[in-house]
Amino acid sequence: MYKHFFKRIIDFCIAFVALSVLLLPLVLIALWLHFANKGAGVFFFQERPGKNGKIFKVIKFKSMTDECDADGNLLPNEMRITKVGRFVRKTSIDELPQLINVLKGDMSLIGPRPLLLEYLPYYTEHERLRHTVRPGITGWAQVNGRNAVKWDDRLEMDAYYVEHFSLGMDLKIIFKTIKNVLISKDIEVVPTGRLLNVERAEKMNKQ
Repeated sequence: MYKHFFKRIIDFCIAFVALSVLLLPLVLIALWLHFANKGAGVFFFQERPGKNGKIFKVIKFKSMTDECDADGNLLPNEMRITKVGRFVRKTSIDELPQLINVLKGDMSLIGPRPLLLEYLPYYTEHERLRHTVRPGITGWAQVNGRNAVKWDDRLEMDAYYVEHFSLGMDLKIIFKTIKNVLISKDIEVVPTGRLLNVERAEKMNKQ
């Protein structure tokens, strides 16, 4: 009952209340980013696969400029991220616009994180379970190591969540998420991990 009915209602209600309460702070942060990003915009939109593989655009606060080198190529991430961007990433504030995705039904508050489209061909059959539920702003893998965990383990945790999730498990994830955000645990301001498609393509080439 929770999985097929109440979870969506709870998601919608919490997202609506949170956006209403946080509206003024979010507007102020958006204005701050508008000036810090040097005309690059306030929001970051990127296509991601959701429930049943449906493609949607995830919304995040943009934490980098669009500055390029002399040849017109984007500068490395560590050179484009702003001081404000570092702050919103470290505090996970950059994820808050995804509450809009939750309202629209693209995402849930809790579930496997929506990953890049480029990763789709590289999942195992078991890992594809992640696309049988709505992706989440936070999830089982995020509170158990996040980017510090190897891809195989992260995706296995996503599948484990789909097979076992319940109201009790979701509450546990929420509390662990709040704790991790408060102490900035497992948060990479500028991610340095390898892309899943690159890692698995290399493995396939070696076989």
